[in-house]
Amino acid sequence: MTGPAVTGPAASAAAGALDPARTGLVVFDMLEAYRAAIEQAGTLAPVQRLVAGARGAGVPVFWARADHRADGADLALTRTDTDQQLRPWTPEHPQPVRPPHASGSPGLQVLAELGPRPEDYDVPKHRWSAFCGTHLELSLRSRGVDTVLLVGGSTHVGIASTAYAARDLDLQVVVVRDGCHGSAEQREFFLDRVFPRMCRVRTVAEVLTALAEGSA
Repeated sequence: MTGPAVTGPAASAAAGALDPARTGLVVFDMLEAYRAAIEQAGTLAPVQRLVAGARGAGVPVFWARADHRADGADLALTRTDTDQQLRPWTPEHPQPVRPPHASGSPGLQVLAELGPRPEDYDVPKHRWSAFCGTHLELSLRSRGVDTVLLVGGSTHVGIASTAYAARDLDLQVVVVRDGCHGSAEQREFFLDRVFPRMCRVRTVAEVLTALAEGSA
C-alpha cells in the first residue's frame, strides 16, 4: 500500500529544485588581483552565465571580496609554515605583514565583466570565510535566503571556509563546480572528495535548471 504522492514545495526540494526566493548567489573573490588564476581555470564565462541566470530568476547577488588596510593592521595573525605555493618561510622569504593589495586598490575590484550592480550586496571581508566579521549572514536572513550558491576561489581556501561556516549556520550550500578556481589539484580534491560529504556540488547548467524548476 502506498501513501499519497508528494506535491508542492516538498516535491520540488526532493527533486533538487531551487526556490529563487530562498536562494542567494555568493561570488567569492572574483577580483582583478586573481584574474590570471580565474582565466587559467576558465571560470569567468561560467560565472557570467550564472550571474545572468540568477538575476533573471530574481536571486540576489553577494560580492564577497578581500579588503585589507594598507598598513596590514587587520591581517590574520596566524603563523603558517609556507606561502600559498607551499614554499617555506625563511629569513630571506618572510611571511608578509602587509597585504599585496590594499583596500580601494584596483586589484580588489570585482571583475568588470561580471557587472556588479547597485542593488547587489557588497561584502568586504578580512578573513577567508565570507561570514567572518561581515554582514553576509544578516543580509541573507533578512532576504529570507536559506540556500547559498557559492562560486569563486580559491576553492580549498575561501570557498571551503565559507562553505564550512554556512553549514555550521544551518544554511543549505551548493558549490558550483565550473565556477570555482584555484590550484587544480586541491580544487578537484575538494570538489570530488570533500564537498559532496557536506553539501551539494552542481554545474552552472544544473543550477540554472534547478532555479527554473523552483520558479515553476
